[in-house]
Amino acid sequence: MQDLMKTNCYDVNDTMIIVGSCLERMQPKAYKELEKISSNIYDVCLEKDHLNMVITKLMGMISRVKLNKIIFATVDKSPHCVQLHYIIREIEKATNLDSVNVLNYVAVDNTLVEIPSEVISLSKNLSKLKEKIGKK
Repeated sequence: MQDLMKTNCYDVNDTMIIVGSCLERMQPKAYKELEKISSNIYDVCLEKDHLNMVITKLMGMISRVKLNKIIFATVDKSPHCVQLHYIIREIEKATNLDSVNVLNYVAVDNTLVEIPSEVISLSKNLSKLKEKIGKK
């Protein structure tokens, strides 16, 4: 695993996995599942690095290499890590990612749970989420 913010922009290929830096320690079996997918695993801590810095770094990496897949994986329930799942929407505003498969996972009880992009979008819209659960 490499520190995303210290990685050369050209040091990426095919599949890129971006994880919250605590994932390997807190959910080691889930992390091992990610290692089976790709060895291109990059960690970032959004308690240490600002979200905008990470977005800029990833845009630089994505614009320089041909990626087929980007995976974001975090521990569940972390208020900082959840922001990793918002990054791709910000990048999509700046560049075309139609040819890149984007997946999001949270680790729960050492198991990876795939999270649909609609759920991530809804989690940023608390008023719509309130409507969904039927609260007045």
